[in-house]
Amino acid sequence: QVQLVESGGGLVQPGGSLRLSCAASGSIFSVYAMGWYRQAPGKQRELVATITTGGSTNYADSVRGRFTISGNAKNTVYLQMNSPKPEDTAVYYCNAQSVVGQYWGQGIQVTVSS
Repeated sequence: QVQLVESGGGLVQPGGSLRLSCAASGSIFSVYAMGWYRQAPGKQRELVATITTGGSTNYADSVRGRFTISGNAKNTVYLQMNSPKPEDTAVYYCNAQSVVGQYWGQGIQVTVSS
């Protein structure tokens, strides 16, 4: 089992910045990638960004150029959110992919509003 704990969410103004953090513990030896997903009210959960232990990254078109994912993708992953927009408001979930399955954090609220 892998446990994921997110931190750093909250209220941010449009055009500001916010950094999300996720710490993994437990059977992390089997983890090969981590990432962030989000779910806005009334919408399906969607991918935001992922990173592998090899350093490869992938971004949703809607955040590319504004958000940056980093971390070792084994036990830490971060999401630097620059120039957020109101449409980025959602619950953000940390995700870990391992050879035996995937794991989710409990989610953290990010609200972009003036």
